[in-house]
Amino acid sequence: MIGLAHHTPLLTRDAEGLFWMARYLERVENLARLIDVTQTFESPGREAESWAALVAINSDQAGLQERGLPIDAPNVKRFYLLDPTSPTGILYSIEAARTNARKLRPLISTEMWMQLNVFHRDLLAIEAWELDGDALSRLCRRIKEGVQAHTGITEGTFFRDQGWHFYELGRLIERADQTTRLLDIKYHLLAPGTVEERRVVELTQWNALLRAAAGYHAFRRVAQAGFVPADVVAFLLGDTSFARSVALCVGQMEWHFSALRTRYGLRDTAPVLERIEDLRAALGEPVLRLLPDGLHEFLDAMQRDLAGLGELIGTMFFRDWRPLRLSQASNQGGQWQSQGGQSQNGQTQSGQSQSQGGQSQSQDGQSQSQGQATT
Repeated sequence: MIGLAHHTPLLTRDAEGLFWMARYLERVENLARLIDVTQTFESPGREAESWAALVAINSDQAGLQERGLPIDAPNVKRFYLLDPTSPTGILYSIEAARTNARKLRPLISTEMWMQLNVFHRDLLAIEAWELDGDALSRLCRRIKEGVQAHTGITEGTFFRDQGWHFYELGRLIERADQTTRLLDIKYHLLAPGTVEERRVVELTQWNALLRAAAGYHAFRRVAQAGFVPADVVAFLLGDTSFARSVALCVGQMEWHFSALRTRYGLRDTAPVLERIEDLRAALGEPVLRLLPDGLHEFLDAMQRDLAGLGELIGTMFFRDWRPLRLSQASNQGGQWQSQGGQSQNGQTQSGQSQSQGGQSQSQDGQSQSQGQATT
């Protein structure tokens, strides 16, 4: 049976709002994972180093310094879980996701909106006593389950039109970027030394790295016994059967853009598809060539390429794309002015990083037009 053939044009502001709503929610889950495993597997005597690595993933050293906060466990946890002004924090991200969702009520399902509202209220009610010990583990589990519930509801109820493709593109870019950052920051802690040091690393840091990426059990299914560095790197970057691998995310990005072009007639997709193909080619680099000294440079280049891809999507498909400050959002009546995806190269126009690597400081400047469409 053939369904209805009519496709309603998608406003560029709606495409952009869906793109960023997905990115923010993916960011919330990733941060909860990182906080949970950092606490669980922090090495005795190296607690400060473990929490400093978490800050480095998001390049938030400057944010903590501006607040006069030393980088230690209590300050980092408060910064990410209780501070609503932290651009990479939980409260900021969930507020941005919900604000975008409110503008998208005609497009998203009722179930998506209701679940996000409940989840939003839950996170706003986080209290200081939940930031320590077992209470923090329960909190992180609750946050992860909240995002996963939204992902499941979206999978089961969101209409598969152009908006769904842009939603998925936002989620995939954020996920791929977070995987490269996790691997980049954690890897320098994992260089083995003596036999005893290798045993401790195997039991803690390699374990933590895979669990932070939700890949521990999947890795154990395909890898030999123990944790071989090359195997872990190859798994997180190139295993297309693993949901959070960079290779799978890049492959799915290509599929979504191809569908937008062939099914909905989205024009000017060739530059984006070429950029995605460049990412695929880079991921074909043999892992052993990257270890031990070339991995950071490779991941840094990959993050710049992902930032460039986000910028290209923004400038080509989101109307009047320009970085606006958060204070301008309410005056201009647009979507939430988003702190964009993580970046290393100072890109601003895609909502990517403003400067100095990781932390995204630019705004997504959602469109005001009621008539402009993406297709």
